[in-house]
Amino acid sequence: MAVPATPPDACEDCVAIGERSWVALRMCLRCGHVACCDSSPRRHAEAHFHGTDHPVMRSIELGEAWRWCYVDSQLG
Repeated sequence: MAVPATPPDACEDCVAIGERSWVALRMCLRCGHVACCDSSPRRHAEAHFHGTDHPVMRSIELGEAWRWCYVDSQLG
């Protein structure tokens, strides 16, 4: 699992297109990619799953420790 030493404070995909309207951030447990949540306009975390088949994301919001599996639609 690739996890940066300091969690990023931006959606990598939003920043790449000049967008700054994400709601919350998620991190892929397989590759460490950081993307915006499904409540965000662009839903980059889900797009990352569909583009890579990396199924599990975790919240990197302060005080949150849950994970979400896109394959099983299950919180963990």
